[in-house]
Amino acid sequence: MAPGAAGKAAGATSKQDDKKHTILETIELSDESDDEFDYEELPEDSELLEGDEEEALDDINRLLAETKHGPADGEEGDREEGLAKVQQRPQVIDDFFRNFLLKYGMKRSLDAFQTEWYELQQSGKFKDSELTVVPDVYTRNHGHQQEVILLREELQKARMVAAKAKDSWDKFRKERDFHRMHHRRVVQEKNKLIVDLKRLKKHYEQYEPTLTELRHKYEVAMKEKMLMRLERDRFLAKAESLQKQLSQVEVKDEQMNSKDLTEGENSKRTKQALREAPWPNDDRTNPYANANFEAARVADFVRYQTFKGHLGAISRIAFHPKIPVVATACDDHTWKMWSMPEGQLVLSGEGHRDWVSGISFHPRGSLVATTSGDATVKIWDVTKEKCKHTLTDHNQATWACAFHDMGDFLISCSMDQTVKAFDMTTMRCRQTFRGHVDSVNYACFQPYSSNLLTASGDKTISLWDLRSGLCVQTFYGHANACNHAVFNMKGDTVASCDSDGIVKLWDVRVVSEYLQIDTGQHPANAANFDRAGKVLAIASGDASIKTFNIEDKVFIANLEGHEDSVQDVVFEPQTNKYLISASSDATFCMWQ
Repeated sequence: MAPGAAGKAAGATSKQDDKKHTILETIELSDESDDEFDYEELPEDSELLEGDEEEALDDINRLLAETKHGPADGEEGDREEGLAKVQQRPQVIDDFFRNFLLKYGMKRSLDAFQTEWYELQQSGKFKDSELTVVPDVYTRNHGHQQEVILLREELQKARMVAAKAKDSWDKFRKERDFHRMHHRRVVQEKNKLIVDLKRLKKHYEQYEPTLTELRHKYEVAMKEKMLMRLERDRFLAKAESLQKQLSQVEVKDEQMNSKDLTEGENSKRTKQALREAPWPNDDRTNPYANANFEAARVADFVRYQTFKGHLGAISRIAFHPKIPVVATACDDHTWKMWSMPEGQLVLSGEGHRDWVSGISFHPRGSLVATTSGDATVKIWDVTKEKCKHTLTDHNQATWACAFHDMGDFLISCSMDQTVKAFDMTTMRCRQTFRGHVDSVNYACFQPYSSNLLTASGDKTISLWDLRSGLCVQTFYGHANACNHAVFNMKGDTVASCDSDGIVKLWDVRVVSEYLQIDTGQHPANAANFDRAGKVLAIASGDASIKTFNIEDKVFIANLEGHEDSVQDVVFEPQTNKYLISASSDATFCMWQ
């Protein structure tokens, strides 16, 4: 060391006496031998050695504590990877400076560093945070890399959890949408059931007056029955007395009486044979065969008025042939006549013991025929307002009836699979038509001919000859029971409808189907042509009336207004300006 440097060192040492620096020994160095100076070994101080040992032990313990976690992590890594790793212990700050000075041969600077280092360390001016290891960039990078790997793993796990959560959310959303849709459907079905229950409740309430009336009629009938028994007993007593008187009459008188009776019976039989109506001629011409009428403007029809006068479903409706009067047949065991278009009640008929299914006017308009579930056909005199005759030839419920255009014959169809023709003069059955294998639901005459048309539950419609009782032609094609069949005014086209909602149009001249109309899932209960034969109105089970133009084969309009199934529909035959529909909601409507 240079002399100036030594003096400065000594002066610095003397100046630091006030700062309580420990001076080990003052050495004066000459300027002659800088390189050949021999350093003398200083005597060991026990206090300094103990402090150095404690400091060394503290450094060792600290290093062990700092490196303890590293080898443990390394062991886990070795277990996982199966490879040994070597780590370099990081250097302390003072060792770093020593190694640096020794590396470049700076011995004097090393001596000055060590002297000042130990002096400051012994005086306690260094803090523990300052005596840390030298920062190693690789170690930090490695630590950061490990943190990045851990964070990436956690990120990947978070992504997996997020994906699972998303899948669960999609699943829950689909379930929510499904349950919401199911809830809406249940609500719709609930509302529909509520409406049906209200309608049924209202419908059943209408039966209470009928039940009261029937109870009253039953009581009256029982009283009449008792009176009839009393009268019967009285007449039996009279008959016995008369029988005794007759037994006392002589034999000659009895023979004379018997001869007179036989002659009277023979005369009656001859008179009845003469009174039987002749069969209609087959060579008559239809006056409407070449007539052209204006088609009904059903596209402009709206519900003009609704009439309610029955207590049950109205099954059939018919127009009077001469005056604007409508007759209705109802399930409340009655039939009624109404004036149109006011809807005033003209006449009411009671006498059937079950529902009235069909009604028809005589061509002269003086008689009305009705069919019923009590297996009878009744002939009513409109002028006298009473039942004229009751026909009991059928053994099951009768469905419909129709008069011949000449007024001499009446046909009726029944659930007993037969159709019967009655002579209006003798009120006897003149002809029985057998051939259907199920209930015959409807029957009508071909206009101005001796043929009649039937619609049956055996899925067929048939054409019969009134005079011979034979089947002329059978039309096949329906897949379900046929409810109704009708001719147009020209008599060359037949419209038939079935319970599947299918309406078929047939050309009678070539015996073939030329048009099929699908009205939907509900049954087609009845169909009718307008006066021109160009428009067909269909009574549907969905409470509507569907109209079609059969010439252009297009749908015209859907008339809605009833609350229940429409059972029958009829165009006004004189002017063709309106139509009447009957429904199960106990009403009939006028559309104009």
